[in-house]
Formats: sequence, C-alpha cells, structure tokens
Amino acid sequence: MNAQTSMKLSPVLQREITPEGSDYETVRRVIEKISLDYRDQPSLETLAEEVGETPPGLQKLFTRWAGLSPKGFLQAVTLDHARRLLDSGMPLLETAFEVGMSGPSRLHDLFVTHEAMSPGDYKTRGAGLTIRYGHHISPFGVALIMVTDRGLAGLAFNDAGNERAAFVDMSSRWPNATYIEDMSATAPYAARIFDPAQWRAENPLRVVMIGTDFQLRVWDALLKIPMGKACSYSDIASGIGTPAASRAVGAAVGANPLSFVVPCHRVVGKSGALTGYHWGLTRKRAILGWEVGQLS
Repeated sequence: MNAQTSMKLSPVLQREITPEGSDYETVRRVIEKISLDYRDQPSLETLAEEVGETPPGLQKLFTRWAGLSPKGFLQAVTLDHARRLLDSGMPLLETAFEVGMSGPSRLHDLFVTHEAMSPGDYKTRGAGLTIRYGHHISPFGVALIMVTDRGLAGLAFNDAGNERAAFVDMSSRWPNATYIEDMSATAPYAARIFDPAQWRAENPLRVVMIGTDFQLRVWDALLKIPMGKACSYSDIASGIGTPAASRAVGAAVGANPLSFVVPCHRVVGKSGALTGYHWGLTRKRAILGWEVGQLS
C-alpha cells in the first residue's frame, strides 16, 4: 500500500479534541455579525443577544480572547484601518530596519527561523519525507500542525468537525510523503506558536518551507511583514522583483502551507480590502484583530 492510499484510509483523529463552548466559537459568530453589519456599528447589546450572552459576559469573554473589546476589534478590522496600515507602510524590504529589533511589531518575526527545501525536493511531492501531524485547539479554531525532523512544515485551520477535510487539503500538497499522527510531536509547536510569551529571538521556532522557487520567494517576503502592518499583493510582487506578477503572487499567498506563522493574513488588496483567505475570511479577520490586541 503506498503512502497516498494509506493516508486516505487511516483515521485523521485518534481521539476527540473538539472543545465544548470554546471562546473562538462565540468570537467567530460575533466577528461574522460585525463583519456583515459593520456599517451599522452593532451595539454590544445587539452582539450579545446574537450569541446568547449577557453584554457584560460577552465583553469579558471577547476581551479575554482578543485583548480588545468588540468595539475595538470592529475598528481594527475595518477597511479604513487596513488603508491606514497600507498608507503608513514602507517598501517591504525596509520595514525590518524601520521597526527596530525591540519594537512590539517585531514580536512575530523574531521567533521564526526558516529554511527551504530545494525546488527539486518539492518536485518529488514529498517522497522520502515523513510528516507527523496532530490537531490542536488554538485561538482560531482547530489547528492542524504538521512537522518534519527539520521543523514545522504545515499549519492549517478548520472549524470543529472539519478536521478530515483540512488534513486531506494539506496532505494533498505532498501526496508521496508518509503521514503519522503524533500529537506528542506536534503539541510543543502548538504551545509555542499561539503563546506570544514564547516568541523569543533566543529560542526561535524552526520552520521548513516546501514549495516551488517562486512560492518560496513569496513566502519569504511574507515573513518580512511586521505584526501590525499590512502589505498588498502588488507590493510583494515589486519587493521580489516581479512587479507584473501580482496575480501569481496572489496564488502563492493562497498556497501558503504555514498559516499564521508565515503571515499571509497580513496581505490585503490595494484598496485595503481584506480579500480572500484559504481558511476563511472570518478567520482572517479574527487573526488580524487578535494581533492588534497583542500589540495593544
């Protein structure tokens, strides 16, 4: 039996990890409400009624999760805010020098050290590669984490109950790899990735990127976007020396296998519109708003 067939027949989850009443589920419903009705500036009372919470209870829950009130979160994910991020931006390759090594915007950048497999390795579609995986609770729903002996190789998100679909999506990128469910191997990554207190330069997270040469260049550029900043597809295209390749950049951004860690969520349209996100636009809003809360 080859690796691909084994992958399809083996269980995705050896144990149930879906939480009951998780904060994110409530937050997700609130984000969807304010995303649809943001022009009406829905009140805390309206949002609380929508999710079956009291206004004080929702305020407390949301602030615990995001570091922001629902109103502050709404302001953080508006089109106007994204435009301001773009307007205050600077050429992609200069941001690291401008922000400075001690600035809070560098929190996310400082804890990642990355390497890339060669395009030749990518062409084998994962042949000879062993990938261990596990599903873990995260601030943004269930996270599927994939690791190799060289470091983190994949991070995807899904809502509870869609674990298998997320696994099939990610494993199809490297169909010739051998997949082993091993939450003991992935749990340390889950603990570090979503805990800002562990984002330290002296103990960086090891990441390995598996893609084409063009994808690797785009993903490397994404790592240069500081937390609290935004970048457009055309900015990235120009930054990697292919100014006419915005559409190809968009495809590479969408194919990023390392969500959150390689921050494709910080890429927006030239107008400031959030545009799409492989793991759902609501989740993209959630991550951006959560980051604002961390910086606050």
